[in-house]
Amino acid sequence: MEASAGHWQAPSIIERGLYEARLRGDWPTYYDLVADADLYLPQPRHQADAEPDLTFFRPYRDPRTRSACLAVHTAGMLPVPAPDPVFVIRNLGWFARFWEPGDPAYLVVNPGSPCEGVLPATPEGRALWRHHFEKGEGLVGLARDAVHTLEVGGPRQGQVAFGLAVGAQLFVQNGQFWNALANHGNGYRQEREQLDQWWGVTSREDWARTQERLLRADMVSGVWEFVLGLRHSLARDFAGTVSVDHWREAAERVVRLRAEEAAEPRLTPDGVTRGRATSPSSLAAEVEGVHRLIGRITRYEARFRADGLLPEGAYIRSAEAWDYGRASAMARWGVAARYCTLPEAEAAVIRAGRLVHVNYRSWTDFSAGYALGRCLHFDEEEFGEWYDKTLRTHRALTTEPTSPWLTIPWS
Repeated sequence: MEASAGHWQAPSIIERGLYEARLRGDWPTYYDLVADADLYLPQPRHQADAEPDLTFFRPYRDPRTRSACLAVHTAGMLPVPAPDPVFVIRNLGWFARFWEPGDPAYLVVNPGSPCEGVLPATPEGRALWRHHFEKGEGLVGLARDAVHTLEVGGPRQGQVAFGLAVGAQLFVQNGQFWNALANHGNGYRQEREQLDQWWGVTSREDWARTQERLLRADMVSGVWEFVLGLRHSLARDFAGTVSVDHWREAAERVVRLRAEEAAEPRLTPDGVTRGRATSPSSLAAEVEGVHRLIGRITRYEARFRADGLLPEGAYIRSAEAWDYGRASAMARWGVAARYCTLPEAEAAVIRAGRLVHVNYRSWTDFSAGYALGRCLHFDEEEFGEWYDKTLRTHRALTTEPTSPWLTIPWS
């Protein structure tokens, strides 16, 4: 199939490169681009569930070659996720290694599209696959920590796009399209494995519970929100900067007052309920824990300001952004793992966007809250890999011209 450059809009940078190389007749570049791409291979779902360690070839007969062919798709050419088939990711090097005598005569990339490529699977052809794959040093997929946009099939403006942009940190970090609601991610099997490993999600019911908890910001630590909310209240009351000492003293007073109130008997519909006294050692440990947390937040904010993640003089009011960002991502992970439908995912994404818009003032305000939650959860003040990834993602989303944080209005 031939088409002029003005007659076809490539879904993404991947297919644009393949299309342009094909138009030029530049097959060495075409092979290089295929070798650099994730190749999605359809799988019968019942077999993918029953034998997850196996990969199945389901060839079709192409009337042009008059022989059996195996179809694969690049990320921008995938169909909308359906219950069956599902997809796994492989690369050209993998096909070169595992192709056997009797397998199809051709590997066809994006069959029937203007960027289609028919790759002969003869021994010489497979040697060519291996050459181009090894030439690229096995680096496959879109670059990580860069903004990649699905230009066809993904919203770029409106409430769905805003909600997708709320989860952009995770997709930019992983080298995926920030705006792909119809998400296949890393393939059906791997998406399910990751949801199980990181979230304990192994069913539709697990997904729904987790999605709702994230949308309610129920996974962010209540202690984090207590100390952040207290400082915000103090800042409003005193109309100025709150010193760390003042913040710690106020937090300690509240913790001690709550302990005293909890120890008092209470009148309930069932009668008088005895209070629960807190031992002096437990109370001291709770106060010390709050003091330490305030110190950690203060040091993270100082580093955020130094690195441009937080404006000078600003502070973080809430880390609920950490849950809202993950809620947007969870919706798409649910689609990829077939734990939810596209309409369910869209509703969750829109809801996440609305919650962020109500609770934050700008994309940078949201980003700082998200970064704090992520660092408090993972980084342990090491300012290591977790922090570096968070900072790189923030910089990409706040500087790259195609970033949704620069192209989608906040208001």
